Amino acid sequence: MHTANAINLSEIVGEVRAAFDRYEDALVHNKVEVLDELFWNSPHTLRYGATENLYGHDAIAAFRAARPSQGLMRQLLRVVITTYGRDFATANCEFQRQGSTKTGRQSQTWMRTAQGWRVVAAHVSLLD
Repeated sequence: MHTANAINLSEIVGEVRAAFDRYEDALVHNKVEVLDELFWNSPHTLRYGATENLYGHDAIAAFRAARPSQGLMRQLLRVVITTYGRDFATANCEFQRQGSTKTGRQSQTWMRTAQGWRVVAAHVSLLD
């Protein structure tokens, strides 16, 4: 059971923010190997994208490998990271792609694993 003082422990928020920032850099620079690394290598991992539903690490990796590498730059408008204890966190952001007027939203659920922090679920959507 989590107590209120276990929410947003500063060192854990820092760890998750570092993992989130590493993911963001890999995303906008199309570092597919880093993106693949940062998603939990499990059939239980899922990613709902703007146009696709992906179940399992293999499906997510295949999507990344086939995705165009242009038009990935974006500006983060807001990032909210919340940690729950030492091993579980959510990272949510609003973003805007370069040259677009639409606002995007990204939600990630992170879990500490033996390999480090990994995304276990993600969702990306766009607002008009």
